[in-house]
Amino acid sequence: MELSPDKGYLALLQDISDTYTQGRIQAVQAVNTHITQTYWQVGRQIVEFEQSGKTRAEYGKALLVKLSADLGQRHGRGFSRSNLTYMRLLYQRYPISEKPSHLLSWSHYVELLKVDDDLERRFYEKQAITERWSVPELKRQKLSSLFLRLAASKDKAGVLQLAAQGQLIEQPADLLREPYVFEFLKIPEPYLVSETQLETLLCNHLQQFLLELGKGFTFVGRQYRVTLNNTHYKVDLVFYHRILRCFVLIDLKISDVQHHDIGQMNMYLGYFAAEENTEGDNPPIGIILSRNKDELLVEYATYQMNSQLFVQKYQLYLPEREELRRELELTLRQAGARDEDLL
Repeated sequence: MELSPDKGYLALLQDISDTYTQGRIQAVQAVNTHITQTYWQVGRQIVEFEQSGKTRAEYGKALLVKLSADLGQRHGRGFSRSNLTYMRLLYQRYPISEKPSHLLSWSHYVELLKVDDDLERRFYEKQAITERWSVPELKRQKLSSLFLRLAASKDKAGVLQLAAQGQLIEQPADLLREPYVFEFLKIPEPYLVSETQLETLLCNHLQQFLLELGKGFTFVGRQYRVTLNNTHYKVDLVFYHRILRCFVLIDLKISDVQHHDIGQMNMYLGYFAAEENTEGDNPPIGIILSRNKDELLVEYATYQMNSQLFVQKYQLYLPEREELRRELELTLRQAGARDEDLL
């Protein structure tokens, strides 16, 4: 007898499919957890052995070389000197009270262990978990100095919160990064593309662009038409942010932002608030992305204007990591000095 695909059968089919998919996910997580926990234990055994004997660096290096050779003979691959080094680091940087998360793979932790700074490493771990970054995505965000770009504009308390909790999206300003980095477009120097070409390239690399914008963005459209008094205008890129529940409008500029660019974006925000928002939507956010930004012009041009409008810089190439780190260290030093003055 042949069963007809009625609602009951289709529901059963979906339930079994969901159960199977969830089971596979849990199985992968279980394997990841077991591997990482095993490597943590191996790291502990190596460190405790070293602490009970000689502690010279030369001895530690020789120990790892010998262990790699002997364990490789017994168990095959997986015990290269590099891997043993990371197992040792895993135990040292994640003591028993801060054991690694089961939500990340060993490959994730290898990338995290390459970060020397504890604050920076904690941030990338939190973000990788909450945004479910793949290993390539984690590598890209590290390379683009995401933590430093976000932290450089915060005070000490903000930096510590960022490291402990990751990037929290609670208000429009939390969306911003300075600068945005579009190195994934691989535009060769010298920089010779038009605004239309830049927009096309970003849309052609939408997955990477969304990753750079941050969590919560969904793509709505490009060259979004706004019609006022029979005159047509077009917003370069329109997104909807699921967390803040609002439209995010982005205009691209390859040269300096002018005051009329800011006025135009403000007009777009007014239009979307009145014509596009539906019940439950919050006021729209406008971001003008520019290669350069005249801070004074922006300050005067946005005087008493919509607080949801931002002018941010973007770069086509990776930022100077050390310069960003110096800015962050200066912020932390200044905060430390103020704390001492209060004592």
